[in-house]
Amino acid sequence: MAPDPHYFIAIPLQTSLKEYFAKWQDELKNVLSYKQWPHYEDLHITLKFLGAIDDSKVQRLKEELKIIEHMQTFSIDVGELGTFGNPQKPRVIWAGVEKTESLAGLQQKVEACTSNVGFAEEYRAYHPHITLAKKWADESSTISLDQIKEGYTNTQTMVVEEVALYQIHPGRSVKYETIANVDLRRGQ
Repeated sequence: MAPDPHYFIAIPLQTSLKEYFAKWQDELKNVLSYKQWPHYEDLHITLKFLGAIDDSKVQRLKEELKIIEHMQTFSIDVGELGTFGNPQKPRVIWAGVEKTESLAGLQQKVEACTSNVGFAEEYRAYHPHITLAKKWADESSTISLDQIKEGYTNTQTMVVEEVALYQIHPGRSVKYETIANVDLRRGQ
């Protein structure tokens, strides 16, 4: 019997932003050594990683997430390069995401939805970001990230209009498949 697929909940990026950050990835590939560069179609802002889930829990989660439909759309700024891990050999390089009250509220609502379906609450502070690369590849080299970051300080404004439940397909080039979308409420 095959193991249950893995899932996560995230904010999809509009095509123009995916293309914008894909250009960053193309430029950064020339100066940074990473094992994984997510396909630009896979770029997103994670709200909650769920792990392996069986079909019945996926169905319950889709129903539970419908309460997000009552939330209002909102804008956030995205951009500015950042990292997780050792600054000379960072395990992840990312584009930053402005943590507004609206975004924090959406993430807390998602946390409540998943908790109602039986998922453990996240104990770490929420740090919204868009992963551009991960898994440092060349242990013998180090970088001066401060110089690289100087070229990536621009931000773009995006409207958060929906939340998606994604299934992960590890063997594919585009690894994330949208299983369900929940649109946020537009206007007053």
